[in-house]
Amino acid sequence: MLMISNEDTKQVLNMKVAMDAVWGAYNEFWNDEAVCRPRIDIRIPVAAPHRFYQFGTMEGGSTSGYFATRIKSDLIYEDSYGGTRTREWYNTRPGMFCGLVLLFSIENGELLAILNDGYLQHLRVGADSGIGVRGIARDNSEVLGIIGSGGMARAAVAAISLARPIKLVQVYSPTKANRDRYAAAIAEEHKLQVRTVDSLEQVFQGADIMAECTDAVIPTLHGRNLQPGMHVEKLGSGTMDDEMRGKIERVLQFGQAPTPLDLPEWGAGEGGIVAYLARPNDTVNRSSSGARGGKADRAIHAFPEEKKVYYRELLSGAKPGRSNDRQITHSARGNLQGLQFFPIAGKVYEAARAKGLGREIPSEWFLQDIRN
Repeated sequence: MLMISNEDTKQVLNMKVAMDAVWGAYNEFWNDEAVCRPRIDIRIPVAAPHRFYQFGTMEGGSTSGYFATRIKSDLIYEDSYGGTRTREWYNTRPGMFCGLVLLFSIENGELLAILNDGYLQHLRVGADSGIGVRGIARDNSEVLGIIGSGGMARAAVAAISLARPIKLVQVYSPTKANRDRYAAAIAEEHKLQVRTVDSLEQVFQGADIMAECTDAVIPTLHGRNLQPGMHVEKLGSGTMDDEMRGKIERVLQFGQAPTPLDLPEWGAGEGGIVAYLARPNDTVNRSSSGARGGKADRAIHAFPEEKKVYYRELLSGAKPGRSNDRQITHSARGNLQGLQFFPIAGKVYEAARAKGLGREIPSEWFLQDIRN
């Protein structure tokens, strides 16, 4: 069994590999060869005020050979800075995080690898965004607006610039030093023109594609800022206001995880998260802003069916996507997060094994002779 660190993953994984892997898994899903379930969170209040513990899992696999489950163990809280309010989390202490991907072989059940999920996580979200842009954004999109300046914002540029001929990136985040540092890094890495702006209103101006990449728990996507022909991607936590949801004319929906066998009435909301709560009436525990997956978060994807085209329909020609260059569009993954980890983790595992990366751990440590 291999223990694969973020540094190992960085040596073998890039955005093109991630996009190709996720695209392959989606195609397997659309052809009934892959399966996943919605993300499930368990939340428990803790002794510290205004915090709660959250254990989150998402998982899926396919007939092509791999199954993966991604787990996260976090203390969740909210913070305010720069005029915004953000959702924060940590494990053990601020600045440290626990997220793991367990990769299994479906042929014999073997645990093949345990991967730190940090770098992989950014690329899998970016890959999903790039696939959405490739499906419905205008072909001639050249200006990308970015809200945020962290890891997700870097992944968004990497993916969207693969999907469309981006020439200019304009970025806004509340802290000037962060957006300046981000702009310099993106310009050097992608050889793109990058400029910073001082407000949310400015970052929308002239943009063909907008990507929200923040940990904000307040609306960052306002309909008043939309322009004809714009495409909107949401990689972060910031929400859309009602005006934006009303102005978006076409939504590319990737699909929904199937309901359990023999329980057709059971399923997750379109936000894609099923949550179970200890002390369910605890206000912090139930907060839709402090705990993603509440009613407000699910509303992000609550578009009427007449605005939606499912990716399977788009590929088959059963339904058109964007109908003209002035149409305002959006893409939404649905609750298919579990489809993203096994294909990317599988690629990382194969490449790490071939290059001698990762730490070898005896597989016998994870086996027993007592029937469980």
